[in-house]
Amino acid sequence: MGDIGLFDRLALAALYGLEPEAAHNAALWALEHGLAGSRSAPDDSILATNVWGLEFRNPIGLAAGFDKDARVADAMLRLGFGFVEAGTVTPLPQPGNPQPRLFRLEEDAGIINRLGFNSGGVEAFAERLRARRQRPSAFGVVGANVGKNKDTVDGAADYVTGIESVAPYADYIVCNISSPNTPGLRALQARAPIEDLLRRALAARARALPGAAKLPPLLVKIAPDLSDDEMRDVAEISMALNIDGIMIGNTTIARGPELKSRHRNEVGGLSGEPLFALSTRRLADMYRLTEGRMILIGTGGIGSGAQAYAKIRAGASLVQVYSALIFKGPGVAARIARDLADLLRSGGFSSVAAAVGADHRK
Repeated sequence: MGDIGLFDRLALAALYGLEPEAAHNAALWALEHGLAGSRSAPDDSILATNVWGLEFRNPIGLAAGFDKDARVADAMLRLGFGFVEAGTVTPLPQPGNPQPRLFRLEEDAGIINRLGFNSGGVEAFAERLRARRQRPSAFGVVGANVGKNKDTVDGAADYVTGIESVAPYADYIVCNISSPNTPGLRALQARAPIEDLLRRALAARARALPGAAKLPPLLVKIAPDLSDDEMRDVAEISMALNIDGIMIGNTTIARGPELKSRHRNEVGGLSGEPLFALSTRRLADMYRLTEGRMILIGTGGIGSGAQAYAKIRAGASLVQVYSALIFKGPGVAARIARDLADLLRSGGFSSVAAAVGADHRK
């Protein structure tokens, strides 16, 4: 079980024989039942980093979308992820969009999904996080990503409900306002709606933990498809309200001419390798707009240590992986971390934090 390389080969061979969503569910089952092994070596000390006063053993996180119902956080941490983000979870259970709704673009190392926030609801989600905190074996940083139900008119109210439910048990909280698969969701990224949402979100966090010496950091996750003006609005509002970070970025609705897969025109959000250049460029833009004063998390297309290193140099204090799991297997986090350590040293950096935003200091 400790041989992650062998497990990768066996897992990918088995899972590729299934339809994508069935493969995802099978992977979750295997992880829940302890069949995924664990990393065999500790992280290189150069990878340890402190963000928001939280200790991360490495900066490689699992992005939201894989563990939607907070079922396998510890299993993924054992595979070498430095942190795990569970969700996106909605206040009420909902089935999401009709199937099929998940597509592998194998020739492009990409994924298109239109899952639509399928979720078992925040009550069960929060209970799993609560139970996890009580287990002596629990370790590592686990965040919660919250969203809105499809039919909710007052979207901000759903974020308030989600935050109040998970705040006592999550190490950090993300407001996902950028999925393209819930009607009207991305409209929350406009200046007036995002300001209203974030004000209410901050108030909900404070209400959930009255008198707490430390509140879980609150972030917002945005799309890489925003215009320059929209990016500026997000930066200005986030800094004015003193939120704790911005995550860049979610899946894209853009489709480049380089895509080869027969699934390239499926409706939904595109992730994986085709998203890397766009999401990294927008990450660098946000670093400049926030003048390096905002914690940024870079996600989108990371599948190697070099790509993680590029995100960090562009301005990310932490990075996240998802689609690479599908194409490179569950050992991918440990491999990225190992290669990132080598790149930090060869670049002359003594830590992850020292490399953050390095491309802007040339």
